[in-house]
Amino acid sequence: MVTKYQKEVANDVVFNLEYNSEREHLIIPEYGRHLQKLIEQATAIEDPIERNKAAKYIIQVMGSLNPHLRDVLDFQHKLWDQLFIMSDFKLDVNSPYPVPTREVLQLKPDVLNYPQNYPKYRFYGNNIKYMIDVANKWEDGEMKLALIKVIANHMKKSYLSWNKDTVKDDVIFEHLYELSGGKINMLQSTEALLNTSDLMRTNKRISNKINPSGPLIKPKITKTGKPNNPIHKNQSRKPL
Repeated sequence: MVTKYQKEVANDVVFNLEYNSEREHLIIPEYGRHLQKLIEQATAIEDPIERNKAAKYIIQVMGSLNPHLRDVLDFQHKLWDQLFIMSDFKLDVNSPYPVPTREVLQLKPDVLNYPQNYPKYRFYGNNIKYMIDVANKWEDGEMKLALIKVIANHMKKSYLSWNKDTVKDDVIFEHLYELSGGKINMLQSTEALLNTSDLMRTNKRISNKINPSGPLIKPKITKTGKPNNPIHKNQSRKPL
């Protein structure tokens, strides 16, 4: 008589435990070990037709983990790429997208050339230097003079926004002469820039827009001389 169930020996169960440290490394841990085992089984299928069917079923299972992105075309491309990556590029199936390779996956991006600008007057910013360079390329005339005046006023406003003090126009003209490489010379000019108080008022108005504090609400005073605002009954209690 064949017994349906066999009693397991406790010692055999303990000694035959499978630890994660003894298992194979998970290539993409987000999908779990069961999905990786499915991919390994699909890779071992010899029949190409059955292997392609198994690959499509696995793609459906991977898409079911993110149902809101399952029908997106780019997401389907990502799933197929991850399928080949998890198979260690050993899975031979027909993919609707270009099959990735190990060499392409290991490519490193080119190093970005960040602009290394260390201006002497950092409170003006790089945009002022760009505007000065543009003004140097313009031909002499009224348009160039108007642009230079705009640049000088903006330099004065930037100077005051960081230093919070008065500044003479001669200082701005000296900085403009230095930043332009000596091509814009207003040292002997009688042109007057905007008033310091107007520029400070503009900077204050801009800072209030960035950090609005809101108007102060003052309580209304009644005929009895007491503020007409609701006071909680426990608000006037003295601390114990």
